[in-house]
Amino acid sequence: MQSKQVWMNGRLVPAEQATVPFLNTGLHYGLAVFEGIRAYRTARGPAVFRLREHVERLLHSAHVLAMPAIPWSEPEIVAAVREVVAANGFDDCYVRPLIYLSEGGWNLDVGNGKASLGIAVWEWGPYLGAEAREAGVRANVSSFTRHHPNVMMTKAKIAGNYANSALAKTESVRLGFDEAIMLDPSGFVAECTGENLFLVRDAALVTTPTATILEGITRDSILTLARDLGHEVHEEPVSRDQLYLADEVFVCGTAAEVVALREIDGRKVGSGRVGPFTRSLQQAFHAAVRGENARYERWLTYVRDAPAERADLATPLPSTSRASS
Repeated sequence: MQSKQVWMNGRLVPAEQATVPFLNTGLHYGLAVFEGIRAYRTARGPAVFRLREHVERLLHSAHVLAMPAIPWSEPEIVAAVREVVAANGFDDCYVRPLIYLSEGGWNLDVGNGKASLGIAVWEWGPYLGAEAREAGVRANVSSFTRHHPNVMMTKAKIAGNYANSALAKTESVRLGFDEAIMLDPSGFVAECTGENLFLVRDAALVTTPTATILEGITRDSILTLARDLGHEVHEEPVSRDQLYLADEVFVCGTAAEVVALREIDGRKVGSGRVGPFTRSLQQAFHAAVRGENARYERWLTYVRDAPAERADLATPLPSTSRASS
């Protein structure tokens, strides 16, 4: 189910009115930054998972892209997300805030323009398919290389970056796989098209360094959960053949959550089924996002708590965020 109400530049509007002009450089040149966030049903009503960290990264992405000042602060965007989730009446939903260049930029000077913000929500099931969590998915190593960090900014969720992901994912699906694994410019494993990657070998958890990847908030959550469960964790370069020799491989992201890779490049991973490390982290993650483990209560922002500051401001306040610093 799609949004009935969308938050656009300080107020809720019917979804059909949440439009931008065709002559818009955010659309034409990919001059926009966004976040993918999930809200989950809990015993206390819907709660947004790690909302403040996502909003902080949204503003950091705008800063990396050198966008003009964003006229909303972090607390105002947090309040706006809560408002639009509540207005649409969803318990489980995906949240998409997007800051886009709404004026200027035709000469490719991003800073010489005006930024706007929209926030939509919709009900979105398992990103990699209904059976992915229980059965795992099949992946291949893509012929497309992940961005070089001096070609595109890999720490920002810039809309234009995702042409790279779309090319890789489309190729893999056409070849009969579910997901693509992308190597970095040096030939080491980077990440998937929309997920970070972990492998298990010799009872230790390994993930790739952050230099060429998006530093995923779900990735950070998994690192915390793994350490709390007593797992040994390493961050180190991973070669393609190490994936083949791993006991388990799994991916994680806001959309995908935690999903095993049961096969890579036609080679069975481990037993070819979801392994015990992956299963334990799946269970821990889902308990955390649904408010079933008080240890991770700090990660949840409840939508129906005492009303936050109003986000439908007629005149947006000057930003105090890092994105305008």
